[in-house]
Amino acid sequence: MPVQRADARRNYAHLLAVAEEAIAAHGADASLEQIARTAGVGSATVRRHFPSRHALLQAVFRERAETLCAHARDLTGRADTRAALLEWLSAVTADAATIRGLAIAMARDRASEPDVTHDNCCSAQLTEAGAPLVRRAASDGALTPGVTITDLLTLITGIALATEQHPDPAAEAGRLLDLTVAGFSPPKG
Repeated sequence: MPVQRADARRNYAHLLAVAEEAIAAHGADASLEQIARTAGVGSATVRRHFPSRHALLQAVFRERAETLCAHARDLTGRADTRAALLEWLSAVTADAATIRGLAIAMARDRASEPDVTHDNCCSAQLTEAGAPLVRRAASDGALTPGVTITDLLTLITGIALATEQHPDPAAEAGRLLDLTVAGFSPPKG
């Protein structure tokens, strides 16, 4: 990436902050034109920094996705592979249910070009981070054979989208995840 001028870096940071607020208030479909007006720039400036809505959502959720990925890496060495996977899935579910726009961004990542991997999108990052947890749980017999990380992230996205209007979306999403878990990974004994 070429080095940006100081004013371009300031514009980017300001636009990103305004976009974060707009997405928190209006979801993933927040108006790019309104973001530009609020930031005090033209829509061409927004498009120069974020050539598509996907690029904007990717930038807004980058830090949160990186935190979830780091959490997955931290859990990978745990002896109880089922508990490690469920802890991570619970964290992803809570974020997807409570961070407005994140579940839609994840769903759009999957739907935009299903056969193309977008290296920096939320879903690709989460898929890569969660895959070792799924492999370890599967090899220990703690996961129903054939269940993939893609399956689990799709379920989480659906749960988050279904609960985003609930008065307590994180609690409801957690409850629905618990119901789902009983189907794909019943406790042993």
